[in-house]
Amino acid sequence: MTVHCPFCAHDDTRVVDSRIADDGESVRRRRECPQCGQRFTTFERADLGFPMVVKADGRREAYRQEKLLAGLQRALSKRPVPTAQIDQALRKIEKQIRAHPEREIPARRIGDLVMAALRELDPVAYVRFASVYRRFEDLQAFSSEIQALLEPKSGNKDGH
Repeated sequence: MTVHCPFCAHDDTRVVDSRIADDGESVRRRRECPQCGQRFTTFERADLGFPMVVKADGRREAYRQEKLLAGLQRALSKRPVPTAQIDQALRKIEKQIRAHPEREIPARRIGDLVMAALRELDPVAYVRFASVYRRFEDLQAFSSEIQALLEPKSGNKDGH
């Protein structure tokens, strides 16, 4: 595989070191340009594709990681959750999306996956996301969600 140098645009670079990254999800390669001598890192990932996302109104759109990450970051804004944990949660959600057996996945299913991840990461972020995702209309809805969060986990998977 030919990788162009990002510094001098030389048309070939050599691999100096390769390691497994992201819990086996990708390969991290250190490369060096024989022309300018600069070193840089690349990551290789299998492109498995994602199912199409089916919105509540029936529209279909391609899965976009940026959209999912923005939702996570918005919910986790100003919360003490390390970036590494956010990245790990994102990878876990994406793995579950890819494992979906059909070529289309309801947006609601992705929202449920995000809710489960946020519930594990941070209770405040979970309630923030839930308030928008479930369209809380009043304080009672917030109170009910917080009460459910405070109760010991039962067999109920979706937090209702």
